[in-house]
Amino acid sequence: MKLVRYGTAGKEKPGMIDRAGVLRDLSSVVADIDSQTLVSEALAKLAKIDPRQLPQVDGHPRYGTPVARVGKMICVGMNYAEHAAETNAPVPQMPVLFMKATSAIMGPNDDVVIPQGSTKTDWEVELGVVIGDTARSVSVEDALSHVAGYLVVNDLSERDFQFEHGGQWVKGKSCDTFGPLGPWLVTRDEVPDPQNLGLWLEVNGHRYQNGHTRTMIFGVAQLVSHISRYMTLQPGDVISTGTPAGVGLGQKPPIYLRAGDVIELGIEGLGQQRQTVHAHPADGNAA
Repeated sequence: MKLVRYGTAGKEKPGMIDRAGVLRDLSSVVADIDSQTLVSEALAKLAKIDPRQLPQVDGHPRYGTPVARVGKMICVGMNYAEHAAETNAPVPQMPVLFMKATSAIMGPNDDVVIPQGSTKTDWEVELGVVIGDTARSVSVEDALSHVAGYLVVNDLSERDFQFEHGGQWVKGKSCDTFGPLGPWLVTRDEVPDPQNLGLWLEVNGHRYQNGHTRTMIFGVAQLVSHISRYMTLQPGDVISTGTPAGVGLGQKPPIYLRAGDVIELGIEGLGQQRQTVHAHPADGNAA
């Protein structure tokens, strides 16, 4: 299944994309795509629905984040060896974890706003993992059974804030609009192997990232197991699994986002995002 939330920001409705690519309204079935909807039992009930019996949504409504009220967003740093190399970081011996504030989360095609005073806003295409059933100290072998599905993440980052503002990556990762998710959540049954997905990102039509999840240092099952050792993963939590090489910081010389830039990114089978970059109003010259 492809589950979505559509409509104006803050008033999104639950939906489903049928096999013909048509948006269907799920409001008569579930109140929202949230923690209650994402557990295995609830998803199994949704899977029995014939989408053709659901109302068709006309037009081209905005897509919001596919998961409502994300409890926590855990990100994995340096999970592709080539990305670690381009940022002059050592290849980690165990997953590097940090948090992104949930206030950064937005829809897949909403505008990105460069933070006030920023000169080093960067892009990162990543595979997102959405937790379905509570995971607490789960084994690698059992880890994927706790996953509801997968989605596209743009883990936007302000590199100066990240590295030069006190040593905590969360400062450079949590700015407003720095967490586009979607366009939809693809349930686990439609992604038989999360380590077999191509992912890419372009800025103004130039492809900077062209990677594959098979080159992750730590795969999805390892990450879910590892993270669940340190914190309970709850339904609706999102894990952003790291980015391949090709970020702006890694260019020679580095290239960063500017007002007017257009970011496009996607993952095989999981859809695409498109964001227009705007300056912060306090900095003027907003696109």
